[in-house]
Amino acid sequence: MLPKKYSNFLFILIVGFSMSLIMTLIITYINTGMDREYLNRFLKAWSVGLPIAIAAGFVVGPLTKKFVDKITK
Repeated sequence: MLPKKYSNFLFILIVGFSMSLIMTLIITYINTGMDREYLNRFLKAWSVGLPIAIAAGFVVGPLTKKFVDKITK
């Protein structure tokens, strides 16, 4: 079990990983279709998208949390 202090970090990693995976799978399929090279195209796109998604999560996540905390009781 990991310490609670890592929960936000792990949350961002897991969300970034899963959302970029799902979105890249779908977008690659929509844009290029399914053939023998689909997996290679997907992996290439995901290798770019995953670090961007995680970095964006670290920037947007805390700002979004502050905003949500402000507009909710």
